[in-house]
Amino acid sequence: MRVSHSSAALLLNSAFAVAQSTNGTGVTCPSTSKFTPISAGKFFDAINPGWNLGNTLDAVETEGSWNNPPVVASTFDDVKKAGFNGVRLPVTWAYHFTSQAPDWTVDEKWLQRVSDVVDMVTDRGLYAIVNVHHDSWTWADLTQASTNVTVVEERLAKLWFQIGTKLACKSEMVAFETINEIPGTTAEHGKVINRLNNIMLQAVNDAGGFNAQRVVTLVGAGEDGVKTTQWFERPDAKFKNPWGIQYHYYSPYDFIFQAWGKTTWGSDADKASLEADIAAVRGNFTDVPLIIGEWAASPVATETAARWRYFDFFLRTAAKYNTSTILWDNGADFLDRASHQWRDGVAIDIYRNAVQGVANALPDSTTDGSATSQQSSAYIYHKKGANVTDVALPFHFNGNTLKDISLTSSSTTANKSLTKDKDYTVSAETITFASPFLSTILTPPSKPQAPRKPNPHLLRRRPLTVTIIQYATPVLASTSSPLPANSSDLLIPITWAGQTRPAAVKAVKSDGGYLVDDWTQYLGPLQQGG
Repeated sequence: MRVSHSSAALLLNSAFAVAQSTNGTGVTCPSTSKFTPISAGKFFDAINPGWNLGNTLDAVETEGSWNNPPVVASTFDDVKKAGFNGVRLPVTWAYHFTSQAPDWTVDEKWLQRVSDVVDMVTDRGLYAIVNVHHDSWTWADLTQASTNVTVVEERLAKLWFQIGTKLACKSEMVAFETINEIPGTTAEHGKVINRLNNIMLQAVNDAGGFNAQRVVTLVGAGEDGVKTTQWFERPDAKFKNPWGIQYHYYSPYDFIFQAWGKTTWGSDADKASLEADIAAVRGNFTDVPLIIGEWAASPVATETAARWRYFDFFLRTAAKYNTSTILWDNGADFLDRASHQWRDGVAIDIYRNAVQGVANALPDSTTDGSATSQQSSAYIYHKKGANVTDVALPFHFNGNTLKDISLTSSSTTANKSLTKDKDYTVSAETITFASPFLSTILTPPSKPQAPRKPNPHLLRRRPLTVTIIQYATPVLASTSSPLPANSSDLLIPITWAGQTRPAAVKAVKSDGGYLVDDWTQYLGPLQQGG
């Protein structure tokens, strides 16, 4: 571990090479095109672990409209180097139609752009899933009274025929996904979505090429596991495509999105709930390949030790129930595409280890939601002006052995090795950092220092990190503020001193009531009043 210094039943096809379309309709692929049929189960195994190119081709209205520039090929070099085996390519088509009903013609330039990005992925030996993404809420939202289901069915058919035609001769490393998280809340919506799965299959089969043998990932309402188990029906047997089910998992919501400041995860109840969710989907589809096409615990929104514990348990649980996973990354969470750096390299290493069955060492932290204080072995906090004392941090080695500890700083790439029994001691699974060593970092400065990180080397590849933060109490320019008249944003005028991000913000009205979400009063004391 290191410590560093930084700022704050499968459907099987026989395997044979195919040189051209075998269905007699649509595209005929040239003899130079190669396609070796693969089962959905083998495809899901091969893409695991996968990574999402989020907020890019799926951005509204077009590729550069959200927080990412247009994708470049080197991004997929970074993804492959990190150990990912495939990429889900979310694509929004809604703003790229050049005609309306009945043709619903898609701009050929956009089709070509998607095809080019697919090639960037597969040229690197990575598998790819292409979908219809935010169209789900721009024109296919089944929960809206204004939505004409007949038009949705017609439009999806025309769209998938064009996508299928454009990608018809791509290899078996390319799969299709009907539509992303299509809103649906009733059994009737579920029936519509089942029809849409069949409509997609018919359209891509009509497009020809290798599509009749291509893997498809079919969906249920919202790509939600519960709704999928309730209403999903198997596709028409006339389609011979190998298929599996894709669903998404972002639970528990209040931790994953830190919606109300929940910074703990990992109690026995937390783990039991997560496992029950994944087991329920598998139990309902015992002979169907399953893939969780989106999941994440963001380094921006979650406490470090809790996040690493979540990564480890979620991935081991998915593997236990033979379910592959694809990490959601919106461009601001995990991979910094401009610098080619992963914002939480430890989490990525935990991902890779867990998928391979390698044990992860993990820091300890508070898991009791009713606790009135919180501890995390991912940090050493020292208040400016306080005496520097020894700090003992408990860990879960999980069969790993501590090799060494080195110190890194945000200002340098050099590592400084720490001396055992001088700078630190180890007792069972507790590492104690000695005050003389900490004093070399926490010498009283004129202002709070940026964090530093000791890196205890416990993992097979990348060390864990412990962040040392010297802080002072932040200063508020004011302690109250009127609600803005024309915005939902409320400016909190704060000057940080060392730590640069709050764990939670508690907002109360003058009468003592919570500003929003009164139900949070029933949460633990550290999670109330978002």
